[in-house]
Amino acid sequence: MFVTDIRKEFYDVVVNQAMALLVSPDIDALCACKVLQALFHCDHVQYTLIPVTGWQDLGTVFMEHKDQYQYFVLINCGANVDLLETLQPEEDSVFFICDTHRPVDVVNVYNDTQIKLLIKQDDDLGVPPYDDIFRDDEENEDGDGEDSGNESDGSTEPSGKRRRYDEASLERRIERQRARREWEARRREILFDYEQYEFHGTSAALLMFELAWVMSKDTKDMLWWTIIGLTDQLVHDKIPHMKYVTDIATLQRHVSRHNHRNEDEENSLSIDCMRISFEYDLRLVLYQHWSLFESICNSCYTSCNLKLWSMNGQKKLQELLADMGLPLKQVRQKFNSMDMTIKENLRDVIEESANKFGMKDIRLQTFGVHFGFKNRFLAGDVVHAAAALLENVEKDETGTDNFIKALDCLSRSNLERLHLGIDLAKKKLKAIQQTVASCICTNLILSQGPFLYCHLMEGTPDVKLFSKPLALTLLCKYLLKAFVCSTRNKRCKILPLIMASPLDVEKGTLIVLGIPPESDTSDKKNFFGRAFEKAAESTSSRTIHDHFDTSIIELKMEDRGKFLDALITLLS
Repeated sequence: MFVTDIRKEFYDVVVNQAMALLVSPDIDALCACKVLQALFHCDHVQYTLIPVTGWQDLGTVFMEHKDQYQYFVLINCGANVDLLETLQPEEDSVFFICDTHRPVDVVNVYNDTQIKLLIKQDDDLGVPPYDDIFRDDEENEDGDGEDSGNESDGSTEPSGKRRRYDEASLERRIERQRARREWEARRREILFDYEQYEFHGTSAALLMFELAWVMSKDTKDMLWWTIIGLTDQLVHDKIPHMKYVTDIATLQRHVSRHNHRNEDEENSLSIDCMRISFEYDLRLVLYQHWSLFESICNSCYTSCNLKLWSMNGQKKLQELLADMGLPLKQVRQKFNSMDMTIKENLRDVIEESANKFGMKDIRLQTFGVHFGFKNRFLAGDVVHAAAALLENVEKDETGTDNFIKALDCLSRSNLERLHLGIDLAKKKLKAIQQTVASCICTNLILSQGPFLYCHLMEGTPDVKLFSKPLALTLLCKYLLKAFVCSTRNKRCKILPLIMASPLDVEKGTLIVLGIPPESDTSDKKNFFGRAFEKAAESTSSRTIHDHFDTSIIELKMEDRGKFLDALITLLS
């Protein structure tokens, strides 16, 4: 059931209760969690925070805690499957689900006792009407079963009349069965159309921030976390660009309100103050924490437009830098150490030169934050840093440890951890850039008919990094853009991409991910979730569909061939 008044139907219900807070491992969920934790801290609410990595993990966690808690809050998980069927809870358990995954399962929508959906209704939900997908089966299938023509019941009616009566009864029953079959066929069609594509709705962090705002408890920190949550949706390609721009405008109003409110305070320029500003900044990753040269080389936007994996691309890069009139010595040193005179109008200089090289939209609407006088971060920097900490593969730490570190790096009291995350993000972005270059140069991307396919072999550098969903998503997005920029085949430019990477060599499993075709106007709707299920079913491939995003699965290495063949047949 959709919650219409989030304060009354959610917050006021849980504020005096102990509850379990189950959070999925993505940056938007972490930000929503931080906002909710800050609210709980204000009202001394008791809760247990538990990260959940997939459906199996969610089931295990629920079994462990179902006797302790009546209320469960699920962030970015739980909306897109029939949760009661999956968890089999007692009748008094209540689930509050704040999830961006679409489509929302119809059983969750129409259950009004245990499932409470904290989901924006103005999103393009398209839920089918109740009567089209559910019907009361109380009507006895046999209808007039009692008059079903038992000749030998000693009745005194003339047999001719009895026979006519039987025929009428039989016709009615046949008509009812035909109507039911038609209704079921229509129901299957309606549900297929509704569940065919997977996509994402309004950021969970934005929803939690709006709760805080309604209660007049919103702070600048909460606003900053919300900005990071929305930026995560853009960085990991979850929402269309227009949706991002609309939500940015909403947040811009909140930023103006907070900045205006703090103007009168004496400490607005104190050493630990926090200032958020709307920026029309460059699409260059981490450029303020790196050298400009490294950032241009490792940003998806510039690298793909200049085709930096080729000799010609490297030549273009030198021409671009020459056109900017920036000395190589300055470009190759850390941004912080560059001359102030160069930094002052750097964005305008880069934009002007980029325009000449066909990069018309090198600037992007985003937000920046100043902590005191020294530390400045863009929202995108923090997303990359938190994602790198969340999926850190350098030390053999548990997923929970990484989750806590990623959560910590979002607090302004923990800037050391954020800087550590930025260093990890640089390594990750370099690994992505090198992998893309080698895939393009060695023609690893194959056209399989209805889709493109790329398989990273065991032994590829940094392959361990790409066994993680966020890193693989970023690689997949970057690789498809690079391929579209480099191929001359017009048909291949409009194809989606499936990517496979080794997950566990001992078990012989792959992680497989599918993304929709590359296009600026794309609605980011992904049909691979259903296609993967059908292909696995029809070939009995050994797959695990455990991820909250249905377009990411685990597959046995030996079953790869038949699984791909089935997908080609299915999508042709």
